[in-house]
Amino acid sequence: MAYCSYCGKPAEGDHEVCTRRLAVLDPPRYCAECARRMVVQVTPAGWTARCSRHGEITSAR
Repeated sequence: MAYCSYCGKPAEGDHEVCTRRLAVLDPPRYCAECARRMVVQVTPAGWTARCSRHGEITSAR
């Protein structure tokens, strides 16, 4: 099952607002694989988000 990276709810359904927020500046707050809350660090150069089970993603994809 996939989850919304912004709100943590199952990816099915309407997540238009979440998608727009993630596309602009906001980093993901929840892991898309397990819906766990991630540790997020925002710096002037970008952001990093780390899930305790699935690792780290950055804004420099």
